[in-house]
Amino acid sequence: MNVPEGLRYSSDHEWVAVDGDVARIGITDYAQDALGDVVYVDLPRTGDAIAAADSFGEVESTKSVSELYAPVSGEIAAVNDELADAPEKLNEDPYGEGWIVTITMSDAAELDGLLDADGYRALIEE
Repeated sequence: MNVPEGLRYSSDHEWVAVDGDVARIGITDYAQDALGDVVYVDLPRTGDAIAAADSFGEVESTKSVSELYAPVSGEIAAVNDELADAPEKLNEDPYGEGWIVTITMSDAAELDGLLDADGYRALIEE
């Protein structure tokens, strides 16, 4: 499994890349592999307020439907609209073109509750 260094990870298998007060969020390689072929992504609206651990959408695959959970609180700043027509990007490039949303964080201290790459590797190897 690909677990890039420099990102933060939730126990719900979302990754977070931080740039200032903006967090880019997607699902991990482990999550996309467990889901199988992604066929639909339900995205939130730009401007929606979100609290950490709240559901902000769903990913539907050939195997199941999984909720997406916000790893941090804030406001949805952008959504990856390309996923509407190409949901397979979550499978093909989960850490790149398969990003899901960006959130302008309201409390950057929430990042301290997330896992680093080593911690996430330990979680998925259990």
